[in-house]
Formats: sequence, C-alpha cells, structure tokens
Amino acid sequence: MAQSSIEWTEMTWNPTTGCDKVSAGCKFCYAEVMTRRLKAMGQLKYSRGFKEVVTHESELETPFKWKSPKTVFVNSMSDLFHIDVPLTFIQRVFKTMNECPQHTFQVLTKRAEQLEEYSTLLSWTPNIWMGVSVEDERVIHRIDHLRNSGAEIKFLSLEPLIGPLPNLNLEGIDWVIVGGESGRKPRLMQTEWVEDIQQQCEVAGVAFFFKQWGGTNKKASGRLLNGRTYDEMPLQIA
Repeated sequence: MAQSSIEWTEMTWNPTTGCDKVSAGCKFCYAEVMTRRLKAMGQLKYSRGFKEVVTHESELETPFKWKSPKTVFVNSMSDLFHIDVPLTFIQRVFKTMNECPQHTFQVLTKRAEQLEEYSTLLSWTPNIWMGVSVEDERVIHRIDHLRNSGAEIKFLSLEPLIGPLPNLNLEGIDWVIVGGESGRKPRLMQTEWVEDIQQQCEVAGVAFFFKQWGGTNKKASGRLLNGRTYDEMPLQIA
C-alpha cells in the first residue's frame, strides 16, 4: 500500500501487478512507466515487469492492518479483471474488501465484459465502488457492462479523455471523474468536452469530479473548470 497523489483517493493497494494494453486510453500507460522505474529500483514486487500479470498473496492481509478508515484505489498498477487473474483470486480480494467495511475500495477496470461475467460470483458489499474507464466513444459500451454489475456504487473514469462523449447514458451511475492526459506527448483534451460532460452530470444528478487538465505540465494546467474546482463525491461520503 502507498499514499496516493490521485485527487479522488487516499492510497493505493495492489494485490496484482502487470497488465497489457486494450484500447487507445492505454497508449501512455502510467502503470507501465512506473513498473519500469520500480523494477530498476530493485523492488521485488515489480521484478517480473509490466507485461506479466502477477498475483500477490501477501497483499490480501494488508487492509486489515490499517488503523483508521481509508479510501483506497485498488490495483493502480494493474487491472483486477484481467483475464490472467484467476477468478478464485479475485474472489479472495473481494473477501478481504467484504471483511473490511471500515474502508472504501475503489476498483477500476477496462475489462468491463469480464466484470459483468464474474459479477454474480462476487460479494458486493456497499464499501466496494466499481468503475470503468471510458476514454472516448469507441469504448462507451463499457458503461452498460458496469450497469449490469452488482456494485452499489458505480462510477466512470473518463481519463484520459481523448474525445467528446456527448451522449452518455448515466442511468445507474453515481459518480463521474474527468481528467486530461499528462506526460511528454499528451493528447489534448478540449474544454467543450469537459463542459458538456459536467452539464450532463448536473442534469442527471450525478456527482462530477474534475481531476486535471493534464498536458506536459499538469500542475501548471491545474484543475479549475470555469473558475472553480469540482470535487463532488457519491452521497455515501459526500
């Protein structure tokens, strides 16, 4: 586990590591870059690199050791619903989350089909928030798979937003996060895309969180939208 600089969470917990790229949003994968860096630093957990998915049994006990309630992004360095993660291990991760109701676990996947397929085989306690990444209209179908899952809190991570999303179906969605791409060669996000999504959320009564504009200097670009910050969260912890 590690403290996180991600604006919408407190810390990260990675019971699995490793992944591969499945859509355009993966092009400049943060986890891939970080894995290379951590491997070069000699961190054993990342010694097998990014392209090999590895499960870490020892991490299953970690949340029981936290002394105070935490908001936790699960698998920032992987995808829990990757096809190479056995269902039995996913169920054990869920068992840990089920048995730690004091913590809020935010799970995010691009493998939305796998999420729906496994959903009825998992125990969805209220402290497990489930999200899917949607970077443009080509992967908007992921939202339907999320909607069909058993999660009580469902959210969208529209990051990196690389295209407009003018016709979002937000039925059953509790939270939307929007963010631009950062790094050395980011694909720029248009202001009107963000404004349109914010307005769609307002009409639908969905919490809207604007994470960042991104760019080559994301700190300088900031996270103001029309002169204000949007830090809305689902009602459970608003």
